[in-house]
Amino acid sequence: VLGEKHPSTLISMFNLAHTWKGQNRLEDALDLIQTCFQHQQQVLGQEPPDTVITLSALTEWQEDNSNAGA
Repeated sequence: VLGEKHPSTLISMFNLAHTWKGQNRLEDALDLIQTCFQHQQQVLGQEPPDTVITLSALTEWQEDNSNAGA
C-alpha cells in the first residue's frame, strides 16, 4: 500500500533480508538487501544512517557469500 520505495517499506525489506539470512537463504537475502540499498540511495541519498547501514550489511554479506564459495 505504501509503495516499494516508501521509507517504512525499506525498513521492512531490510528486516526481511536479515530474517532470510538467518534462515540460510543467503541468495534471497542478498537480492533483497541489494534492492533495498538501491531504493534507499534513490529516496534517501548516500549519507543517511539507514543507507550506510544497509551498504555495510550488503558488503559484509557479499564477502561472506564469496568466502563460502571458496
